[in-house]
Amino acid sequence: MATITTTATATLLSTITTSSAPAATSTGPAPQGGVLEGIMPNAFIASNPIQLFIIQAGIIIILCRALHYPLSFFGQPRVIAEVIGGIILGPSVLARIPGFKDAIFPTASMPVLNNAANVGLILFLFLIGLEVDIRMFTSNWRVALSVGLAGMILPFGLGCSIAWGLFHQFHNDANTVDINFGVYALFIGTALAITAFPVLCRILSELNLLGTPVGVTVLAAGVGNDVVGWILLALCVALVNNGSGLTALWVLLVAVGWVLFLVFAVKPVFHWALKRSGSIQNGPTQGMIGVTVLLVLTSSWFTSIIGVHAIFGAFLVGLICPHDGGFAIHVTEKIEDLVTVLFLPLYFALSGLSTDLGLLNDGITWGYVVGVIAVAFSGKIIGGTLAARAMKLVWRESFTIGVLMSCKGLVELIVLNIGLQARILSQRTFTMFVVMALVTTVSTTPLTKWLYPPWYQKKLEQWKRGEIDWDGKPLQPEDSSQADSLTQVQDTKIRRLLVYLRLDSLPSLFTFISLLGDENVTPRAEEVQGPIAGEDAAKIPAVRRRPLEVHALRIVELTERTSSVMKVTEGDDYSRRDPVVNAFRTFSQLHDVAVSGSVVVAPEDSYAQTVVAQASNQESDFVLIPWSEVGSNTEDQSIPFKVSSEDRFSGKPHLDFIQAALANSVCNTGIFIANGFGGAAPTNKSRPGLPRTISSVSMRSQKETALLPIADKSHQIFFPYLGGIDDRVALRFVLQLAKSPFVTATIIHLNWPDDDDEIVPVSEGNLDPISLSKAAINTEITAQDTSLIHTLQSNLSPEFADRVKFTKVAVTTKSAVSRVAQLAKEVVGKNPRNAGDIVIVGRRHPKLPALSRIADRSNTEYEVQKTIGVFGQAMAMGDLKASVLVIQAAVSEPEH
Repeated sequence: MATITTTATATLLSTITTSSAPAATSTGPAPQGGVLEGIMPNAFIASNPIQLFIIQAGIIIILCRALHYPLSFFGQPRVIAEVIGGIILGPSVLARIPGFKDAIFPTASMPVLNNAANVGLILFLFLIGLEVDIRMFTSNWRVALSVGLAGMILPFGLGCSIAWGLFHQFHNDANTVDINFGVYALFIGTALAITAFPVLCRILSELNLLGTPVGVTVLAAGVGNDVVGWILLALCVALVNNGSGLTALWVLLVAVGWVLFLVFAVKPVFHWALKRSGSIQNGPTQGMIGVTVLLVLTSSWFTSIIGVHAIFGAFLVGLICPHDGGFAIHVTEKIEDLVTVLFLPLYFALSGLSTDLGLLNDGITWGYVVGVIAVAFSGKIIGGTLAARAMKLVWRESFTIGVLMSCKGLVELIVLNIGLQARILSQRTFTMFVVMALVTTVSTTPLTKWLYPPWYQKKLEQWKRGEIDWDGKPLQPEDSSQADSLTQVQDTKIRRLLVYLRLDSLPSLFTFISLLGDENVTPRAEEVQGPIAGEDAAKIPAVRRRPLEVHALRIVELTERTSSVMKVTEGDDYSRRDPVVNAFRTFSQLHDVAVSGSVVVAPEDSYAQTVVAQASNQESDFVLIPWSEVGSNTEDQSIPFKVSSEDRFSGKPHLDFIQAALANSVCNTGIFIANGFGGAAPTNKSRPGLPRTISSVSMRSQKETALLPIADKSHQIFFPYLGGIDDRVALRFVLQLAKSPFVTATIIHLNWPDDDDEIVPVSEGNLDPISLSKAAINTEITAQDTSLIHTLQSNLSPEFADRVKFTKVAVTTKSAVSRVAQLAKEVVGKNPRNAGDIVIVGRRHPKLPALSRIADRSNTEYEVQKTIGVFGQAMAMGDLKASVLVIQAAVSEPEH
């Protein structure tokens, strides 16, 4: 059977090869009937090579994507999958099958594939130049210079040392040029000294290290390393391509002249044209994108004709492009997908096709493989570590910097391919260095996670702030911490608020800030004293003695795109330009609120961790998280119509984000589910249909009607108080909102009968593991709850006591939810012309009956109950004409 299969395979491949060969060598016109005239689908026709190119590109892209999927779970960059895919397609694996190479990758078709790959490479080097922000180097020049130089000089020297053995052992291999040892050592030293800046940015972003001393140091050093590395490579190629030293000198002088011409002649004119066309202020126009691409191609052509590789010219144009106004990011967004999806896999697959692991066939060769890997690791790690330690970083931080600087990635592969094309490297030495590049790149992420884990970062930050000693013991005396805790208990008013900004929730958030910010605005006492009296005193501007501090947090998803990583590296500039943060900042300042804002670019699965970390860093008293209008974490502005309630509450990633944010909260947290709050009524209209006839009425029927100003700015708040720590925090929040003259509050005190011993199949306490934690004891109802509400009721300030109504209602375990829903309908939603009503509930009530998970029905209600509690789910998914705010107390909240 095996013999028959082998014979059939050989016959099929020989048939394919035989059928395609005549087409490749045919001198007459190509048959127009294609497969209908008997031409094989994979036939290479010199006058029309596109059909085989499509097959080759399809196979490469599919294989690389399939390999990247499992590797991504281990934090590996896509270049690893692309190179491994090329190795699988090359002579190491599939090309060993007889006829495979002639059928899929015939020699005659390789120039076409190589040209497409090199066009992609030119555009990619332009993207690398765009990604390199020289301002990062200049603002941290001291640490960048020390770490960058040490991270290049030592590996370059070690590379020259091992180049001596490689040169004398393998210089007689086939397909190599006769060069002297100096040029060979220069190339090997450059290959071992260079660092993969794009892969480095990706790793730092995914590990959330860009804002740490490690991330800043590595990025700053990586910029200088990248620029110097390409300059050395250009020097090496110039020396190889020119036989005489005088010619090489002229090449270098012309290359330097071209750099000066770009910087001092082209750059000012280019920047002027961008500003004149509005491309910096409003994003690049199509015409300026065309000018930019022409600059890239022209510079690549010039550096190629003078004997320096074309990619050097593309890199230079990327360096002179401005980063102001996010221009570099916008240009990257225009072209990056085509480059990374189509062109780059072709280029790195070609690297794999040139890699033949079968050439590593003896002990000496493998000895040099191990030696090259050891030199690559030791040179970068030792040099980077010692330089970082000299800049006063601790040893573990320094080791992490050294490991990150050892990352080679796709830049190393580009260097190696240039060496192979210039015939500096033989196929055997090329394969050795490809193995080294794979090992160093694969090792970078695991080693960094091991050396610099999140718990160590947190400990190191606290140690540097003087909060703990090196063993982790707090340095503050116990009396001080107890006094702080007592102050926290006594001062329950929200002073620092963290708001998670979403574009679709801005109207509701604006209204919330206005309610909290307009409270207790009075003139300063010292401004009232003196001769000013009567009407003049009334003219004094009102100023808050201690304004509410709001920190606006906007999260942008970190994707696989290069532009997403660039947003992280340009975080401060991006925060200042973000229109959502700027709109919120302006509104808050106009309402007597001290405001700050930041934009964080993070993976979707890290949104909750980002919110919690920001709350901790800002020392926030309260975190306000709006529920998405469309049920997803992404802000899709292309959905102008209202989604169904089922869709809004069934998005699994959004539910996971809310659950994680509540589970790890470090302060009191509110989940706000907007429904017409602030006068922004939800859009109920359906998509407009096409009219069958044209008339003056139908032509005007789609015009939006202007909305009148909201005359009634009042809000009605309904709050069912059952007990537990969440309800106690919510009660105080209600009373703080009630200080606004526009708020009227109804507080329903729910009483359990003494003989209420009803048993429910599933209680809310069984839904959430948080309820079983140590802090969940505080969610139980105690006598303190009744005492607290009576105390607050009796001590209400007269100025707003008439706007707060307390009512007692007796309920049982099973009737509590339905009774609260009925009472809420009687209170809120009665005035459709006001600025919106709110139902505020505590999240955790362990005794309330809950839904159980049933496999044969939708689990939406179950998941929502698990996320925001039984009361929250009943209010949010009911037919109430009001918004819902679900409040959970901090896990570490002290007992009141």
